[in-house]
Amino acid sequence: MSVRPYESSDREAVLALAPRLAIGVADWRNPELVHRAVEGWLSTAADQAHLDNHAVFVAVAADTVIGAVSVTERTHFTGEQDAYVGELAVAATHESQGIGAALMRAAEQWSRQRGLTRLTLETGAANTRARRFYDRLGYHEEDVRLTKAL
Repeated sequence: MSVRPYESSDREAVLALAPRLAIGVADWRNPELVHRAVEGWLSTAADQAHLDNHAVFVAVAADTVIGAVSVTERTHFTGEQDAYVGELAVAATHESQGIGAALMRAAEQWSRQRGLTRLTLETGAANTRARRFYDRLGYHEEDVRLTKAL
């Protein structure tokens, strides 16, 4: 397995990872709208990968894309500039093989090279596996979003 920058020929394989981003979304959310949103996130990340303040990295094994991460610069509400992981997805067939950690290292390296001192991300509250994964990598919970059905 290797990690490299995204190429336009990776688009279809990256978009195929969209269902992986729906894990942990609250069960009261409309699944069709969730799928449309996560596919849109990946599509936008791919479209913006060439921009100076964006990057997408893919994990490849046997010439097949098995994971992807997008990272960009984002202004925190304090005004500080952070790096931000918008999407991290690994194919179900390649879970627990270090692919996600390798992709996160690529995002962290990109961020450091830009002089950024923090990398932030969001994940579903119910996605306990992802939350444990990020905890093992040294990420700490900072914000909590609360929702009430009306």
